Amino acid sequence: MLFVIIYNDLIKQRNRVENAWAQIEVQLKRRYDLIPNLVETVKGYAGHEKTLLENVTKARAAVMSANGVNETAEASNYLSSTLRSLFAVAENYPDLKANQNFLQLQKDLMDTENKIAYARQFYNDTVMKYNISIQTIPKNIVASLSGFGKKDLFETPQAERETPKVEF
Repeated sequence: MLFVIIYNDLIKQRNRVENAWAQIEVQLKRRYDLIPNLVETVKGYAGHEKTLLENVTKARAAVMSANGVNETAEASNYLSSTLRSLFAVAENYPDLKANQNFLQLQKDLMDTENKIAYARQFYNDTVMKYNISIQTIPKNIVASLSGFGKKDLFETPQAERETPKVEF
């Protein structure tokens, strides 16, 4: 009877992890859908920033083709960095900064980035609880007999953990 109770609890926790991952994917899709509109708006003002716009497009495609937590995390972090560059370039174009479409897209994208950050945190919290469960007695016995394996956390690359250097 204890085996069944523990097994069912592990199933619930594994499903929570999968649901948390699905929430990250929902927000990544929302960001994916916003980016073409943002790029097109910027193109009209900053057409000569072709390389940057191509990098944003490539990064967007990398997120959508990524498989698994680690690959998705890496691609998503690269996309975030290219978007920061895009917004930095937009600062050089006063007409673009005042464009209502650009402002709304920027607001929507920032809102989505916040939702992605929350979804990542929720996912990692859920994975941590699941991993603790499958590694502690007595659940670790049921987990090993039933094939429950450790899940990966959504991690930030070392380069993005460092404090950016600001120079004036």
